Order: sequence, then C-alpha cells, then structure tokens
Amino acid sequence: MTLEEGRRVRLTADLGIGEALSRDPGAGTGTVVGFLSLGAGTEGTVERVDGELPESEEVREYQRLKALFDDYGHTMPEASRERLEAQIAALEPEWTAHRARGTRVTVRIRLDNGLVLDGVHQDVLAAV
Repeated sequence: MTLEEGRRVRLTADLGIGEALSRDPGAGTGTVVGFLSLGAGTEGTVERVDGELPESEEVREYQRLKALFDDYGHTMPEASRERLEAQIAALEPEWTAHRARGTRVTVRIRLDNGLVLDGVHQDVLAAV
C-alpha cells in the first residue's frame, strides 16, 4: 500500500499508547490505574508521510563492516580477516531481515476520534 496525504487508513492491530495515571494533587505523584490503547479497526486520515524508517544499529554496522571487508579484506592479515568475517556473519540475519522488510515508512494520522498518532509504522495500517 502506498501511503499519501489525505488517504483513509485503518489500524490493523491494537496499539498500546501508555499508562493511565491517577494524580494525587497534594503529592504531585500518580498511581497507575490502567493502560491506554487504541483498538484495531480505528480509522483516520494520513496527514503527513515522514519517509523511511531509520536503519537499526545492527544494519548500519553490517554495512560498515561489509564495506570494510570488500575494500580492504584482501590486504588484511588472516586472523583479522577471519574475525571480520565472523562479525559480518553474526550480523547477517539482521541484514537479511532488513532487506526482506523492504522500504517502510512512518506517518502522522489524525484519527476520527480526534487523537493524533505520529511516527506510526505502515505495518499496522490498511487502506479503507
């Protein structure tokens, strides 16, 4: 699904927003009395498309080490090259998962109930 401003969307999963607190005015502290969430099926309108999600630290490290290996691996001492190969191999699953996910974007949505969600991943949205 291509997300664009003005498009109607529906949440496909329950989203936990945070804890609901009861404030004690005298003490200035709060007691957790529940949990706020938005249920799947809540609809709204896309207000802004933010672009691709940032890559994880592991993905960036994989890219850095792989570039190092590709450029300088042939000149490294054998022990250093083997250690680098092991580090790359350890990060390979994260890299593979990142590539399988493809391009993911985040959006700002104004829900019909008036709430605004910002930084919502496209994975939890469906077109209406």
